[in-house]
Amino acid sequence: MRINLTKKDLVNLIYMQLGFSKQISENLIEDFFQTIVDNLEKEKNLKLSKFGTFSIRQKRSRLGRNPKTKEEKIISERNVVLFKPSKEFKNYINLKDD
Repeated sequence: MRINLTKKDLVNLIYMQLGFSKQISENLIEDFFQTIVDNLEKEKNLKLSKFGTFSIRQKRSRLGRNPKTKEEKIISERNVVLFKPSKEFKNYINLKDD
């Protein structure tokens, strides 16, 4: 089962846990995400300590196929965002409750 975490959920968490107003919480989340995007655009790499590293990789164009219709199309060249979790993050996720 997949549970989606939305910006609204994050805003409510900050509102409840830190006591900031919802407007300030929303601005905080928006600024955080915008900082990540801006840094990725400029530096192509962003490391968040004890969390992981975001990076941009360019994929070349290639030939793709629609599995239903078997129609072939060119998939254009594009940038993709990669995420590599840190060791600390991996260890935290893999902790077993004994």
